[in-house]
Amino acid sequence: MNAAINILKQAEEWLNPPFDKETQDEVYKMMASSSDELKDSFYKNLEFGTGGMRGIMGVGSNRINKYTLGKSTQGLSDYLFKSFPNQKIKAVIAYDCRHNSDKLAKTVADVFSANGIEVYLFSSLRPTPELSFALKYLNCQCGIVLTASHNPPEYNGYKVYWEDGGQIVPPQDHEIIASIENLNYSQIKFDANENLIQYIGNEIDAVFIKSTIENAGFNTPVEAKDNLNIVFTSLHGTSITVLPDTLAAAGYKNVHIVEEQRIPDGNFPTVKSPNPEEPEALSMALELAENTNSDIVIGTDPDCDRLGVAVRNDEGKMILLNGNQSMIIMTVFLLEQWKKAEKINGKQFIASTIVSTPMITQIATAYNVGYKSGLTGFKWIAKMIKDFPELEFIGGGEESFGYMVGDAVRDKDAVSASLLICEAAAQAKAKGSSLYKELVKHYVDFGFYKEHLISITKKGQEGLSEINQMMVNLREKPLEEINGQKVIRIEDYKSSKALNLITKEDEIIDMPKADVLIYCTEDGSKICARPSGTEPKIKFYISVREELDTKENFKDVENVLNEKIKNIVNSMQLN
Repeated sequence: MNAAINILKQAEEWLNPPFDKETQDEVYKMMASSSDELKDSFYKNLEFGTGGMRGIMGVGSNRINKYTLGKSTQGLSDYLFKSFPNQKIKAVIAYDCRHNSDKLAKTVADVFSANGIEVYLFSSLRPTPELSFALKYLNCQCGIVLTASHNPPEYNGYKVYWEDGGQIVPPQDHEIIASIENLNYSQIKFDANENLIQYIGNEIDAVFIKSTIENAGFNTPVEAKDNLNIVFTSLHGTSITVLPDTLAAAGYKNVHIVEEQRIPDGNFPTVKSPNPEEPEALSMALELAENTNSDIVIGTDPDCDRLGVAVRNDEGKMILLNGNQSMIIMTVFLLEQWKKAEKINGKQFIASTIVSTPMITQIATAYNVGYKSGLTGFKWIAKMIKDFPELEFIGGGEESFGYMVGDAVRDKDAVSASLLICEAAAQAKAKGSSLYKELVKHYVDFGFYKEHLISITKKGQEGLSEINQMMVNLREKPLEEINGQKVIRIEDYKSSKALNLITKEDEIIDMPKADVLIYCTEDGSKICARPSGTEPKIKFYISVREELDTKENFKDVENVLNEKIKNIVNSMQLN
């Protein structure tokens, strides 16, 4: 009853100024017709998660609209002045193809400028990684991109970047949230100072593309580039603005674009989900690859930070790589290039996340480079670059189809990753190999690791409660064995403790607290449970391992690993 009263009280606030008549009419309509919609729109305030703030567009405190983003921008403006006293403050803003992104971006620019902050606003949609690059290139203190990444069409979002080009991390995020929560909606300054808003476009594209080629291009012979046949799809998103031009400038001529998905469109009409993690999203690209006899398929999500890849296997069939597999291929290729150039001297590192494949640690050891692991999200990898200036960052990725090459962009970057994997594919084909053959070789060299992701969606307030209860159960009633294998270690990132069940000793986890729980079993399997920070989901990341002595035994060992994953899913009742 109290919750219902609080929701009603929250909604009634929106029936008065500063909320406009259109907004007030919508609230009245919800009050009269739909208690469920009213509850979901007002039961909480949108919060920052691993990828910023995302939500369904509409009216309410739990929705993306001009008022929730205006309040966030006002609070952020106040925080910027506290963080950079006596400095001229500049911000850069980009946006993707989603409905209202351009209008919401202008609202954000208006609020910044009304507070006396100089704004660079992209004149049309651009990829998220270009925003990170532009922030540093233009010497700004802050950057914003309006995007909901690969979420469904009804979503939009708001990512905040800091002066290093990376997304905000603790304690900044909590301090910014506090600054926002201290405000009333009436305190938002919406009256723009147009003199402080400067529109930017092609001039930034040119330097971004040049930087990408410098970071992700590796002297691949012209004949090798000419011999690589590429299919590319932007999935109706922003990558169409720079990625084809980047590949062309790097010397790749045989690029076949999925024309039906070329035009940016927030409805994403040709796919169920604009997420390259989903096989269905790349179905049209795979069909074009067969018609053009292409070697590789590349697909990017709407804001062009995630990259999906398909390659031909030994039977000539196109298969989709998962995020861990593409990360392994790109990381080994990068390290090989650095090794050939004699640039590895023990002062370099690669990076990944706690939910990604453990195989990456074996690769780091083999190439004599450091390895750093962080929580989910590239903001933690960007923080590593800032925290260890004495070390060179080579590259890093995570299982969710993201990769970052060097430090020119401090977020996952599908532009540089696309070029990098094309370089790897071209060089492999030139020596009579393929990316598939190279991947199998890596499994022989470093151990055969196979991963699987289970995502369980639970929508709304009740869904959030269910997800929270699932995590409570896993903590209060920990599993003693999984798939007949004893659990030997439990890592709880919420309590910052790792319990060794063999020695019964606790270890301190030196990472920021997070709602993540990892079970490790005696046969080397790893199962991670984690509520999503950007979607109404709980995710279970499963990793299993076997030795692979020769490439000829690949299929047999893969079948063993697939069976092991299937049994883990069944034993944990995740199906």
